[in-house]
Amino acid sequence: MAGAFVCASLGIVPTVRHADYIGSWLEVLREDNRAVVRAASAASKAADFLLGFQQRPIASVDEGDEEAA
Repeated sequence: MAGAFVCASLGIVPTVRHADYIGSWLEVLREDNRAVVRAASAASKAADFLLGFQQRPIASVDEGDEEAA
């Protein structure tokens, strides 16, 4: 899930779908119907952590000069 959150934030369209992976989640949900909620919460935190390393554009010096004028 964290991978999906990161891809969505970065505009990356995933092309791989794994039926076995989805099947394993169905098995987990049969045993615990709140597992997906806990997993989504943890995945969101992981994605936020990873995206925190993303470089942001640095404001140019010219932008600061415009305010002074």
